[in-house]
Amino acid sequence: MSIVTGSGAPPEERTDVLTWSRRRTMTGGVVLVCGTRPELIKLAPLMKCLGDRCAVVYTGQHYDESLYSRIRADLPSSQWFRELGVTTDGRAAQLGQAIGAVDKTLAEFPRPVVLVQGDTTSALAGALAANARELPLVHVEAGLRSHDRAMPEEHNRVLIDHLADLCCAPTELNRRNLVAENIAAERIAVTGNTVVEALLAGLPSAAARADLLSVRGLRRDEYVLATLHRPENVDDPARLAEILRELGKLPLPVVLPLHPRTSKSVRRFGLTRLLVPLLVLEPQAYPSFLALAAEAAVLVSDSGGIQEEASVLKRPVIVVRRSTERPEISGDFGTLVPPGPRIGAEAALWLDDVAGHRERLRHIPSPYGDGSASRRIVDAIEGMNPPR
Repeated sequence: MSIVTGSGAPPEERTDVLTWSRRRTMTGGVVLVCGTRPELIKLAPLMKCLGDRCAVVYTGQHYDESLYSRIRADLPSSQWFRELGVTTDGRAAQLGQAIGAVDKTLAEFPRPVVLVQGDTTSALAGALAANARELPLVHVEAGLRSHDRAMPEEHNRVLIDHLADLCCAPTELNRRNLVAENIAAERIAVTGNTVVEALLAGLPSAAARADLLSVRGLRRDEYVLATLHRPENVDDPARLAEILRELGKLPLPVVLPLHPRTSKSVRRFGLTRLLVPLLVLEPQAYPSFLALAAEAAVLVSDSGGIQEEASVLKRPVIVVRRSTERPEISGDFGTLVPPGPRIGAEAALWLDDVAGHRERLRHIPSPYGDGSASRRIVDAIEGMNPPR
């Protein structure tokens, strides 16, 4: 395990933890604990809003170059970015190592507020480390529920919510989920989701999007964008093969940025032939991915974040999963389907009038807010009860 201090600046330009503690303007400062690409994307607006009142602790859960480095390069500059290098395989081993590494790092900060986002192993590690040190804990993206106990993320998000001193719920439905679990109303704030800000900041202009499509030989509304990475889909050879076959049958070109986990599964299961009909790309930097998503006729994905992004981009998404913790988009922007023929059937419904669906969705507001979630989260943190 390695610990890297600073943001790549020369040593003489770096600011150490003691300087950070002297300059903080929020009691104890805020330490953001994260470890994956989606967390970095969604926390970037909050980092910008907090400025020098926050430090970032990155566990290294996503350590693949294609998932991490492109996103890290786009983050707001921070003098207080710690990379812990927790790359152990296996959920239990990774969680244990991450808790220890985060706990050791939190000891360097003077009574911070600890903030975690989402439902990852890194988020749970940050929450448990904060709890062990009796530090105030904030959970951003609280209250999401799939009610699917077979989903590891469901266990993570429930545990984090019940540990948190402040639950920042993106939607009213998320707030109701928390109240139903007897989480006190004063511990909950409905804030919207920071994904709206991240997307609006990262989305290239219409001209830049057109240029990106031209380089790929694509045309607006004349291709499908697909992503796959969840274990329930890519760790099962029969299920993965079924999804890839269905994508290959769609009547439009299918663009597939290939997640490292999915790439390994395709090779391990001998399924490379099923990629032949698809336009396979390496994982994209966030602006490039948004450009592809914004101009696609329809999205096919098992990603939670893409369900949110679809509602901001006003594009339809076919969610290939057993369950979803984001039912707010169902019926308007998204349809939940199992692997198999329903992928093609649902795609046909969206492709029957792409321009008409684009115009209709344009008038439906995203359930995830107006782009002011970060400000609301900071306000809620500042209004918290004194630390325990």
